[in-house]
Amino acid sequence: MEEYQAFVVIDDLAALRSDIRQTFERAADFFVEYRLAIPGQSLRWVECKGKLINGDDGKPYRFSGTAIDITDRKLADEIIRTHTITARANAERVQLALQAGAIIGTWVWDIEKNEFVVDEGFAHAFGLDSALGHQGISLEQVVETVHPDDKAGLAKAIEKAIENPGPYMHQYRVRRSDGNYYWVEANGRVERGASGLPQRFPGVLIDITARRAIEIERDRVSVELRDLNMTLEQRVVERTSALVEAQEALRQSQKMEAVGQLTGGLAHDFNNLLAGISGALQLMQIRALNGQFKDFERYILMAQGGVKRAASLTHRLLAFSRRQTLDPRPVDVNRMVTDMRDLIQRTVGPGIAVDVVTAAGLWPALVDSSQLENALLNLCINARDAMPGGGRITIETANRWLDDHTARQHDMAPGQYLSMCVTDSGTGIAPELIDKIFEPFFTTKPLGEGTGLGLSMVYGFAKQSGGQVRIYSEVEMGTTACVYLPRSSGSVEDDNPSEELVPLFAVEKQHTVLVVDDEPMIRAIVSEMLNDLGYNVLEAGDSTIGLKILQSDVPIDLLISDVGLPGGLNGRQMADAGRVSRPALNVLFITGYAENAAIGHGHLSPGMQVMTKPFDMQSLASRVRSIVERTG
Repeated sequence: MEEYQAFVVIDDLAALRSDIRQTFERAADFFVEYRLAIPGQSLRWVECKGKLINGDDGKPYRFSGTAIDITDRKLADEIIRTHTITARANAERVQLALQAGAIIGTWVWDIEKNEFVVDEGFAHAFGLDSALGHQGISLEQVVETVHPDDKAGLAKAIEKAIENPGPYMHQYRVRRSDGNYYWVEANGRVERGASGLPQRFPGVLIDITARRAIEIERDRVSVELRDLNMTLEQRVVERTSALVEAQEALRQSQKMEAVGQLTGGLAHDFNNLLAGISGALQLMQIRALNGQFKDFERYILMAQGGVKRAASLTHRLLAFSRRQTLDPRPVDVNRMVTDMRDLIQRTVGPGIAVDVVTAAGLWPALVDSSQLENALLNLCINARDAMPGGGRITIETANRWLDDHTARQHDMAPGQYLSMCVTDSGTGIAPELIDKIFEPFFTTKPLGEGTGLGLSMVYGFAKQSGGQVRIYSEVEMGTTACVYLPRSSGSVEDDNPSEELVPLFAVEKQHTVLVVDDEPMIRAIVSEMLNDLGYNVLEAGDSTIGLKILQSDVPIDLLISDVGLPGGLNGRQMADAGRVSRPALNVLFITGYAENAAIGHGHLSPGMQVMTKPFDMQSLASRVRSIVERTG
């Protein structure tokens, strides 16, 4: 026994001897886990189970048991525990992001250790080296760039939050690396540890510089108005106009921040999706450790389903904020409406008739077809809800040429458009409500039966596409909603590229693809997929390296680039710079959120295309193949 105990790790030896002593004293069953440090071998975990056997005199005379090597189980438990902690932290960040709305950065402060862990957005907002944010920095380092006039107030706010743990919100100015001060709003929550003392302080940052400027301008104009001579009518009119514009700008800014009102429902949905994705991956991990690969395809499909549903939620938010990235192309609206008729009929139910009236010679529209389909479906669902007892929906298309007078009435630029109108025979909308129906969260439906986002998303999509939406309604007579879309001078593409993954041998000619993305995981996945398909792949993590490769003499058939990149240039700027020496370079932008402005508000040059993250890998493979094969 003494020789055996010589291999037990010192930290576990005392507990082992105590358990053995108690087993003999109490004549109890024996169970203990400890580690063995056997010379020449790695540290092993052992599980021992034993039982005392008593003689005829009732005294223990023999000890019988088993020892099992449980090292693999212990390692698996540690991996699962680590992944669970990571998943919980990610879910917490999603929750905070949704609560804050338009966030620019996140932080987690370990109060006991006085260590901040921050993301790149937070580091940029405070003018810090982003590398420090992953290593852990002190409160003193973080507040160093806060405006001198705001430091005292910030210190008091932090002190108050620590003394009374709970929600925290404070506004102040920080200096970025460009030397200028910007207004930020910090939102977070101080959490107590098991001891009852403040332990963690996670939170998010919101950039409120524009909002503060608007509020200051509004206040300034208001003061000037009060001081004006009321007899000077013209000056009053001018100042009143300025005030109205400032208030409208502030109102739009506040609408954007109203995304935070969606916190409850969206946070619940995101957490459910994260739980499903994490659970499927953990089951795969556990089964892999046990050498069981049954049902892997089912778990993969579960995780992919969660990802698609999460992408749908983000697209809803981006459409509401009017900042989703669109992929406008020439679209045959007549064909789209006709193809969707059966889907619309199934959606509205058998009690409502659906008529489609298409105009002959309809111009093609320059629009994102998938977003237009969503807009049409939204309008038809609204029409259905306005006819609880049944009725009729009529979808009509027409060419529209707006002169200066008509364009001003519609708040549009003069020119050629086509309209897609949805008319119902429902209850109609009261005149006093017409001006409110496009406002986010406004709904005439009963509580719990509508979010108030449907028409707002349609309006945001139409305006971002260069068009407009107009509503015409009479109470008890029905409603007509018309979406105006700009005419396209291009021709509609009839080819639908195959979505099947291209086999390796299908690439007849070897092509070189440059992949530029600052997210290592996305860059690795895209590169591995392209390598599997037989392409030569070059990689870059920022625009600086990407541009150096583009300006070299390495042959490149296609550039795949994220839009938001570090390195001084965004993806569009890097591609344009690369085309100086490679004018025929094909470009495929991949983007994850509100970067439409960075790629030219949908005005892409010839040879440029865009895909929105998250995308299906088969779709990406098909798109890459069509680009490189079309250009040879």
